[in-house]
Amino acid sequence: MHVIRGTPQHPLPRSALTIGNFDGLHRGHIAMLDRLKAEAQSRQLVSVVMTFEPHPRELFTPDSAPARLTSLREKIELLREAQIDYLVVHRFSKAFAAIDALTFRDQIVAQQLNAGFVLVGDDFQFGAKRSGDFNLLAASNDFVSCSLPTLQHDAERVSSTAVRNALALGNMAQAAALLNRPYSIAGRVVGGDQLGRTFGFPTANIQLKHNKPPLFGIFVVEVEGLERTYQGVASLGFRPTIHGGDLQPKLEVHIFDFDRDIYRSHLRINFLAKLRDEEKYPDFDSLIAQIQKDCDQARAWFAAR
Repeated sequence: MHVIRGTPQHPLPRSALTIGNFDGLHRGHIAMLDRLKAEAQSRQLVSVVMTFEPHPRELFTPDSAPARLTSLREKIELLREAQIDYLVVHRFSKAFAAIDALTFRDQIVAQQLNAGFVLVGDDFQFGAKRSGDFNLLAASNDFVSCSLPTLQHDAERVSSTAVRNALALGNMAQAAALLNRPYSIAGRVVGGDQLGRTFGFPTANIQLKHNKPPLFGIFVVEVEGLERTYQGVASLGFRPTIHGGDLQPKLEVHIFDFDRDIYRSHLRINFLAKLRDEEKYPDFDSLIAQIQKDCDQARAWFAAR
């Protein structure tokens, strides 16, 4: 997959194009990409996804912007796994947001991205003040337009919002059903305070790209990125018992039956089940006893599976 950041310097090959944030790359997104690739193949076009960084709401309303399901790197990895030919990551700025809908359609979509076919969701809007819609796309003589209806799963609209809601409730099974895979966070192992090692539970500290994760608590997890998949327990939160708590959330993973230096390794943590919320304990002995209970409960969960 070719990744282009910003505006392409030269027009792309004739393309089948879709546009969106694709946060989480859920089942609805996958259905869109499958249709896009099929149209590209039948029309002898290349498949192109255009997405934006940062999320538009992070620019205009940062305090109320939704929690990210995927970092940009994770999104790129998932789109590469989906076998898209080109990914255009356009910086979302106030100047970009001010481009009127006709200019966006005729100069960016038709000329720079060289679209011969455009596929969007049925609620797609674009251009300054979201004034452009599917009807404006369909009025173009430069490309063929098509919209896909919203995908439903168990009578629920599949959306990034629905995934966030499931994660916030600790319903990992529902989140996995909407995503068609377990929810995961990927990141590099970074240095920590090594308190877990002194407790007898060494942890890998995973770098978080955003300070607003969509879930918090203690979880049963699987760890990918080493020589094989490992099982473990993860804590994602503010560690209220440790020195009164952290200002920024931390993701710490205790990998079962593993004690090796993996500093700087890039891991993917799959969240399979929630054990409990974070709690503040009166002392370290109480915390250690609870960690042991969490590990026992997680091992039992894997055994039952």
